[in-house]
Formats: sequence, structure tokens, C-alpha cells
Amino acid sequence: MGDLERELRDLSAWLETPEPPDVTARVRVRLDRPVRRWRPLAAAALVALLVALVPPTRAAVADAVAGLLRFAGVSIATSSAPTPPAGTPSPLPAQRTAALDEAQRAVRFPIRLPASLGPPERVLVADPDPSGVCRVATLLYDGGALRIDAFDGRLNLAFHKEVTPPGAEWTQVDGDFAIWVDRPHVLSYVDRAGEVREETARLAASTLIWQDADVSYRLEGSLSKAEAIEIARSLR
Repeated sequence: MGDLERELRDLSAWLETPEPPDVTARVRVRLDRPVRRWRPLAAAALVALLVALVPPTRAAVADAVAGLLRFAGVSIATSSAPTPPAGTPSPLPAQRTAALDEAQRAVRFPIRLPASLGPPERVLVADPDPSGVCRVATLLYDGGALRIDAFDGRLNLAFHKEVTPPGAEWTQVDGDFAIWVDRPHVLSYVDRAGEVREETARLAASTLIWQDADVSYRLEGSLSKAEAIEIARSLR
């Protein structure tokens, strides 16, 4: 969130709010708070204020802010229409199938299972560092049509998705902020160097994105928002 926070902090000087109330100061205070869980709220609040309050002559500024949002290790970019990627997408870097206990040893975070779904049909791990510790663990259900990706949230972005506006909606999982994408979108992987790997791009289903401690999650499948949130809340 560092780059986004800096961009929003610079853009906060553009805010012109009616009197009363002047909410600019309160948003700036929230941006200055070091507590991590406030960052999505502060970013969302300032983006909403910019879109709602920036005069027409400054509409391009609001569009630039709203057009790219980073949250829970995922970059969400809006586009006029997501185009299905051509060809067969490649797997994530060094992706392999692993037994659940082997997968747990391969990552540095606890792999949590959704109580509402039970044990996964298949488990994948991917993107190991030089020491062999993997960055991503994936749980597959329903023949792979439903998946939960868990990745080390300390390692910057892991996924990049393009959606048609409005495309992404703020919601909550257990009281913390989450993002719901209610339509198909192009999904690609961001490697450890921060480069988007287009060869991994595929058309993804509706997705819920959230974060718990230092782990980021994305749940993808043919689900309603309520169903996705229920599955997310059942992780144990």
C-alpha cells in the first residue's frame, strides 16, 4: 500500500469539501495512522471523496485514482472491457501438486481450510524463493472450478486483475475490509520482481479478496457474494 498511500496523500491537497462538515482533516489523520487495518479504510474513503468532490476540470485525477487500486496483495485495474486471454495460460512459477501436509511445510504461513467445504480435492504450491519456501498455496474444489489462493502478504503484489467499472465493491469479512469482484475478469500473476506475467493470464470467475494478518486470500468461483463471504468466514 506504500505507493498508493503516497499518491493519495499528494492528492489530498486537491480536496475541496463543502462546509459543514470538513472531512479532509479526518481523512488525512486516518492516512497518518500506522495501524495496518486502517489503510484500506483510509484509501477507500479518500478515493470516494475524490470521485465525489473533485470538480469536473479535475475529473482526470479522480479517474487516475479510481482506475488502479491495490489491496490485500492484489492490484485491480479497470478497463473498458476485459478480453479473454488468448491461448492456454501457463501455471504459476514452479507450480506443483502437493499433499496438504507437504504444502504446509512448503509455505511460511498456516494453510487454513474452509469448514463449509471440507478437505480440498487438490493442493498446489508455487513460486518458491531460493531457499525453497513457496509464496502461494492453492486449494482446489469442484474439479478446480472453485479455488482459494493464499499467499504471503508480506511479499508485495501476487495477482493483477482487470475489471470493467464499477467491477469491484468494498465489503467485509469478519469485520475487516474485503473486495468483491462480481464478474469475470482477466487475472494474471505478479512475480517477485513486481512484473506482471501475462503468460499466466486467464479469465477468472467472481472473486472475494481479503487479508488476515500477513496472509492474503482470494476465493474464486461461481458464487454469490453472500456465499463467498460465508466460505471465507469458515476458514479454520
